[in-house]
Amino acid sequence: MLIQSKKVWIADQFVPAAIEADHGKITKILPWGTGSADADYGDLRIVPGFLDIHCHGAYGFDTNDANEEGLRRWTKRIVDEGVTGFLATTITQSEEVLTAALSNVARVMEDGYEGAEILGIHFEGPYLDMVYKGAQPEQYIVKPSIGQFERYQKAARGNIRYITMATETDEDFALTRYLADHGVVVSIGHSAATYEQAVMAWANGASSMTHVYNGMSPFNHRKNGLVGAAYRLRTMYGEIICDGNHSTLAALNNYFMSKGPDYAVMVSDALMAKGSPAGTKYMFGGNEIIIYEDGSAHLTGAGNLAGSTLRINDGLRLLVEEAMVPFNYALNSCTLNPAKCLGIENRKGQIRVGCDADLVVLAPDYSVRQTYCRGQAQL
Repeated sequence: MLIQSKKVWIADQFVPAAIEADHGKITKILPWGTGSADADYGDLRIVPGFLDIHCHGAYGFDTNDANEEGLRRWTKRIVDEGVTGFLATTITQSEEVLTAALSNVARVMEDGYEGAEILGIHFEGPYLDMVYKGAQPEQYIVKPSIGQFERYQKAARGNIRYITMATETDEDFALTRYLADHGVVVSIGHSAATYEQAVMAWANGASSMTHVYNGMSPFNHRKNGLVGAAYRLRTMYGEIICDGNHSTLAALNNYFMSKGPDYAVMVSDALMAKGSPAGTKYMFGGNEIIIYEDGSAHLTGAGNLAGSTLRINDGLRLLVEEAMVPFNYALNSCTLNPAKCLGIENRKGQIRVGCDADLVVLAPDYSVRQTYCRGQAQL
């Protein structure tokens, strides 16, 4: 396969180039106009495939459902928004439900599927704080336990790559250190941690934060909280939901300009309601959720925000065109930065020889004209 455009994102800039791929990998990058291209995209932008490391489901499927066909439907359809890789994300539930969900993801990964790559599992909970639990069901929130996590990882066949936890509830940071030692990214979230506790968590191996601003202790100029730590710990990754509902445009700009181009990570935090019309109701973690006209998800009873239905290409547009975030900051947040956070930047998140041929062709309005997953056109 050889495709080309006059705007290919290489080395933090758009350049005229042709991309050759074979057996799912980028094998050559040549000057534009070299050879006979299978597809010439003219002035349309070609960027790396998007990565979403925090998404619970879509199109009527939730990771906790433990439904093989639902997960396969998700991987096939998510390419519509340019996503070429994601972490299937759980929500706090009973050990039985979580074990079944983890086993299901592992089974599908082993048996095969089409579309976007399942990069592993994001284990959100059950080691969370009660005050900032959000839509997570409190009856299943428990203290961090190495023994219990080992059972979960066994069910997942080693595919838990990332965990959200309230590290201040982890006695002596025992689980935090264990996870870091075993290659699992520890992300502080649904947490009441103080600024000082967050610094200690970083020192003990935590390397990310989950949906910054949401589900965490807020910033105050005298009590800086976890949000203050997200600003100050500039070499710590931090997810942020870029739908304009979970955080204002000004808050998004403040965060990205503080974090710089290398450590902010856009996530959708999307629920199974993604792809469904406003007014649709679903059960999520034992709670009833309704979708508002703006695409946000709320608990029907209390009205609290409970997730989103964000499409990643829409998040990119919102960051650049409305929040006034520099393009490279915004694009890195859904390509290279999540890849680096997971330690897979040698094959994901950039257009470079040796990397997977995961590519997105963007129209001027940020709609997706084509998505390539490991060199295969999807649309």
